[in-house]
Amino acid sequence: MTDETTKTGPDATVADTSADFAQDTVETVDAVEPSQPDPVELLKAENGELRDRYLRLAAEMDNLRRRTEREVKDAKSYSVASFARDMLAVADNLRRTLDAIPAEARAGGDAGLTTLIEGVEMTERSMLSALERHGVRQLEPIGQKFDPNFHQAMFEVPNPEVPNNTVVQVVQAGFVIGDRVLRPAMVGVAKGGPKIVENAEQGGNSPLDEKDA
Repeated sequence: MTDETTKTGPDATVADTSADFAQDTVETVDAVEPSQPDPVELLKAENGELRDRYLRLAAEMDNLRRRTEREVKDAKSYSVASFARDMLAVADNLRRTLDAIPAEARAGGDAGLTTLIEGVEMTERSMLSALERHGVRQLEPIGQKFDPNFHQAMFEVPNPEVPNNTVVQVVQAGFVIGDRVLRPAMVGVAKGGPKIVENAEQGGNSPLDEKDA
């Protein structure tokens, strides 16, 4: 039986070098091999993404609900706007009819004419009352400061006894539906009186001057 002897010399050096190279290669491979992601961290990231999606969806649904409620409310409030404008023309004709009756004829006491006048006045009141039940309200601008959002200035009336730009006459009644102007009131405004403080501070001109400018 042959005993194995330990190699020495050049052969032993080559063997040791090969072993060291193999170990370094294994360590290098282990070092560059990418580590596997942590499953817990993956679940946390996925959970965060799902939560963000849920919050965005909830916000969108809330906005949609609010917008729908607003649209439904507007539809209820303003759906009769076109019909109301047509009815205002009828109310205007009734008012013109009443205004056209001479004062002498009213004072004459003729039973037939008195009954007719009362019937027209009752019809006018009933129509305005019906419009008001549907959110259509008549403006009462006499004595108020001129507001271009609600009034349309037709002429100026010299009147030093009231503040400048005060509405002193109504040519045609104005109406609003809800918080929107259905038809501005055609008015005459005072000119020559003391200026309204707010208007003076702003350096505003009269309504007709602004219109001409």
